[in-house]
Amino acid sequence: MKLSTVLAQKGGAVATIGMDQPVSEAVQELARRDIGALVVLDGSSLPCGMLSERDIVRETALTGDVLGQAVSAVMTADVVCGTPDDDVDAILHTMTARHFRHLPVVEDGRLVGIVTIGDLVKAQLTEKAGQVETLQVQLTS
Repeated sequence: MKLSTVLAQKGGAVATIGMDQPVSEAVQELARRDIGALVVLDGSSLPCGMLSERDIVRETALTGDVLGQAVSAVMTADVVCGTPDDDVDAILHTMTARHFRHLPVVEDGRLVGIVTIGDLVKAQLTEKAGQVETLQVQLTS
């Protein structure tokens, strides 16, 4: 299964924030949307980082005062992006090995979606359930 299949089921909406915005605005956006991470965009609207709840908690533990800082000072800059043609199994392996839960998806130089580890597991479970149902029909026919 490809990421394009997951995005087709999920949709392409992505919560983003600019790298120069204050973390306080990011926290408000995370709470308003009830999500765990934002894709950080550079001036050209390309992903240049991810800002997750973990990033905010980690920086708060280090400095104590994170809300006034720019998103760029707190975000994870080493962002891994996927493409719609990437294989879900391979992406799950990468996300698990590198310990991140959110993956922006880009195509032709633009952000087209985001997937979470939960989205990918759900898609795999749905696919496996369909395979089981097909086998049951074949066995009873």
